[in-house]
Amino acid sequence: MKKNWVVLAAALSLFGFLPAFAEVADSGAGGFTIKESFNIHSTPEEVYRRMVRNVGDWWSSQHTFSGDSRNLSIDDKPLGCFCEKLSHGGGVRHMEVIYAAPGERLRMSGALGPLQPTAATGTMDIHLSSGADGGTTVDVTYTVSGYLPKGLDSWARPVDGVLHEQFSRLKGYVEHGLSGLPSPAPR
Repeated sequence: MKKNWVVLAAALSLFGFLPAFAEVADSGAGGFTIKESFNIHSTPEEVYRRMVRNVGDWWSSQHTFSGDSRNLSIDDKPLGCFCEKLSHGGGVRHMEVIYAAPGERLRMSGALGPLQPTAATGTMDIHLSSGADGGTTVDVTYTVSGYLPKGLDSWARPVDGVLHEQFSRLKGYVEHGLSGLPSPAPR
């Protein structure tokens, strides 16, 4: 699995999809903080619109419960849902929107993916601002806290990798459309 991340990172860097800054800012048994920052060559309003309205076009299907990112949606209003439709009328609430300012900020609360069944929760803050050359600087901070017998710090790097992939895909989608998305790393 680690090899897959190395291959993906190398491929993304060749095509300019890597953010300028990505890191596990801190981690400990009780939680961790992931920070990502990168530039997208588009306006903050357009980045926000595509991030929210087209989440199924840029989020990887490999990181969904249904196996199809087209089942994802974000309702960007307080108490709105970053949700996923499942077959037979089921669904998943990935995160709840707690702050929405179109073109500026989206803040959501919840535990993503495999963190859901644990005693963990998190807050993801996505801040958009006018960047250099008329583009947008996107700063993503995801802070997770809770309890796992082996410590939440064991999840910091994998979560960082997944978020890095997703927001790199957003950058590719906004700048180049669906054809600009990196292909999944070989298994």
